[in-house]
Amino acid sequence: MKNTKIFFSLIFFLITTFSLFAQQAQEQIQLVKAGSLQAGNKNGASFTRLIDNVHLKQKETDLYCDSAHLYRESNTVEVFSRVRVTQGTLTITSNTGVYNGNQQKAVFKGNVTLQDEKMTLTTPSLSYDMVARTSRYTEGGTIVEEGTNLTSQFGNYNVNSKLLAFKGNVHLVSPDADITSDTLQYNTVSKLVFFVAPTKIKNEDGLLTAKGGTYNTVTKESIFQGSRVETPDYIVDADYSVYNRAAEYLYANGKVKLTSKDPENKTIITGNTLQSWKNKGRTKIYGSPVMRSLVSNDTLYISGDTLVAVNHDKVAKQKDPKLKDFVYAYYDVRIFKSDLQGKCDSLTYNVTDSVMHLRRDPVVWSEKSQLLADSMNMFIRNKTLDKMYMYNNAFIISEDTLKNLNQVKGRNMEAFFKAGQIAKVNVNGNGESIYFALEGDTATTGMNRSISSDLILRFKEGKVNTVSLLTNPEASFIPPHELKEPDKRLKGFNWRITEQPTKELVLAKRTPKQATKTPEKASTLKTEPTPKKSLFKRNNKKSK
Repeated sequence: MKNTKIFFSLIFFLITTFSLFAQQAQEQIQLVKAGSLQAGNKNGASFTRLIDNVHLKQKETDLYCDSAHLYRESNTVEVFSRVRVTQGTLTITSNTGVYNGNQQKAVFKGNVTLQDEKMTLTTPSLSYDMVARTSRYTEGGTIVEEGTNLTSQFGNYNVNSKLLAFKGNVHLVSPDADITSDTLQYNTVSKLVFFVAPTKIKNEDGLLTAKGGTYNTVTKESIFQGSRVETPDYIVDADYSVYNRAAEYLYANGKVKLTSKDPENKTIITGNTLQSWKNKGRTKIYGSPVMRSLVSNDTLYISGDTLVAVNHDKVAKQKDPKLKDFVYAYYDVRIFKSDLQGKCDSLTYNVTDSVMHLRRDPVVWSEKSQLLADSMNMFIRNKTLDKMYMYNNAFIISEDTLKNLNQVKGRNMEAFFKAGQIAKVNVNGNGESIYFALEGDTATTGMNRSISSDLILRFKEGKVNTVSLLTNPEASFIPPHELKEPDKRLKGFNWRITEQPTKELVLAKRTPKQATKTPEKASTLKTEPTPKKSLFKRNNKKSK
């Protein structure tokens, strides 16, 4: 028992000695100067009242004020009127303050300002840790730094890292952006703004909203997650985006969606990756991209390995009314509409004039008809397919109710549509046709085979109804019992119904196809490609 008492006595002695040593190790607040000194007592605690031109110091921290109460026993000081504290590059001013020399922490109140190099903070009250060199305000504050103004309800500032952290109604205004958020951080050295909550950035280019990210106030580059960029002309939604305002360049990745705000041309393009150059009016989307456009109360889907949209803003169009908007699609292009499907290797869509140019092995299906040519131009009027020009090696195959394949070929053709269905086709040059005669919808009575430089075909309910031979016609009728399989096919026949795209195929993910030619050459196409005056002159006269 005696040994136990000695052990506890020893422990108590060591703890007491260590505590006293720790208190003595704390550096006392030093009085450098004051106009006069008076003794005082407050709530049983003695203090020295310092009056006029007071200067106190502890380590590298200097305190200045008109008057102060110095409590030597607790190593604390209360400072009043024209308070100023300096520590390295930092200066704090206020009406009053309390400084604890043991903890080296201070609380300032009344018209508080904190200045560190080119940054100035103003707030009603401020807590400051002289060791950690961190400050905190909870009654609202304003930061001004080289043209940037930031306000928030709560804030922290680390003098060592130059990092400011803000929360509650955060609003940052710079010469180039207006930013609002609930929580953000700002580094006065790197000039980076860090967003950790839903944020909005507004500037003359438009509005950007995001769940989080960074913004560089010097380079004007922003990096965001879960972002939306909205301009007067379009909206871009993406999982991740990088926007460089100085270069006017936007990069977006992950579930990208580009929505046109043009009420006349409601278009949406989706994909995995987007690149946009505002100064060029050019946007490139790849990674299984799909364009959706409203046509005749129906949706037109176009997909390819890559889609490129060329859009000119309203100012540019006012200066040059001839400017037109385009969408380019290239490599394995697929088209789907409820009454029209197609495919080709490259496509140019003149959005302004509603003209679609199909190049490199184009094939189009309309109801029961298949249209082939070396190249095609499709014209849309009042959001409905109106006509189509087919250039070189034009070939139309139309399936009747008995699965017979009516055929017509020629050098060039023009097809006219009514209510979205093919209604008439003019064949110009080297015209040939095969047309099966039916008895109702039950039997084939024979096959008409004709040759004529020019032809006119009229359709009913998407199927060939009549064929008119216009120039130097030669015609023959072959009864069913004399028909041989080779006679049923014109030279160049290629029934490609198995390639007809479905909506699912157009929307499907794809592996990028290797380019065979430079797709940008599509941009050299005329904005309104029309045939030569003599190409359809004869048929137009005779088919009125």
